[in-house]
Amino acid sequence: MSFTIAHITDPHLSPAPPPLGADFRLKRFMGWVNWKRGREGLNDMALLERIVVDLRAQRPDHVAVTGDLVNIAMPAEFRRAAAWMETLGDPRDVSFVPGNHDAYVRPAMPLLKAAFEKWTMGDSGASTFPYLRLRGDIAIIGLTSGLPTGPLMATGRLGRAQLDAFAALLAETGARDLARVVLIHHPPLWKGAPPLRGLTDAAAFERVIAARGAEAILHGHTHKQLVRSLPSAAAKTVGGRVPVLGAPSAAAATADPRTRAAYHLVRLQREGALWRVAARVRGLAIGGEHIGEREALAV
Repeated sequence: MSFTIAHITDPHLSPAPPPLGADFRLKRFMGWVNWKRGREGLNDMALLERIVVDLRAQRPDHVAVTGDLVNIAMPAEFRRAAAWMETLGDPRDVSFVPGNHDAYVRPAMPLLKAAFEKWTMGDSGASTFPYLRLRGDIAIIGLTSGLPTGPLMATGRLGRAQLDAFAALLAETGARDLARVVLIHHPPLWKGAPPLRGLTDAAAFERVIAARGAEAILHGHTHKQLVRSLPSAAAKTVGGRVPVLGAPSAAAATADPRTRAAYHLVRLQREGALWRVAARVRGLAIGGEHIGEREALAV
């Protein structure tokens, strides 16, 4: 059997409303200023709409959204983001994990949970992390690395309790011969992002993967197309390593091929006792304005 996941990330739905009145927080204000000075000119919502139309036309088996739907975690942003998630398909066929901008400030955390619980609901019926969603022979495991941080920081953390529960899920689903696809916002690699922007317990995550295995890891956060891997004797992949794939922002109207708006189609194909993982890129053409096939990724 084969199973295809469309991986889309970091749309930073625009515009970002100014943080006024009771919604004012220093970090929100600084983030809004930075957005006005930078990302506002790069984010193209009409382009994002075209990307989503193309994604749905590919008829993937599942859609994975790895965070940063909003900019400064304002209530109006969460309402808009939930409406956008509805455009991707039935919530049973769409999974979400939050990013650092979704968890931007502490008062936003209840709004974050309420806005996206349909897309973080595990098969147990609970909207807690890590969650497990079984789709045929595929085990989709969602982690949250987004947490409120101080101004000018974009770090993430999983924490000991989540890492322990994650290791248990990997062991359980691995024993059932399922392909384990892990969703996380921050790149889960030691030195996977610049200082003050990375996953602080990435080394612990890598130890879990080395011991328990996985068949694919999908992340966002960097706004770049990235293909890396982690070693694991417990991985059931052709080649014996765990692919770690990062996608660009799906709304980025940039010229750089690494950051130009795109999404990934990740296919998992069973080959005997192992899984072959392949990925290709669809998005804004390099040097053009049409949406289409760009390249295959060597994973």
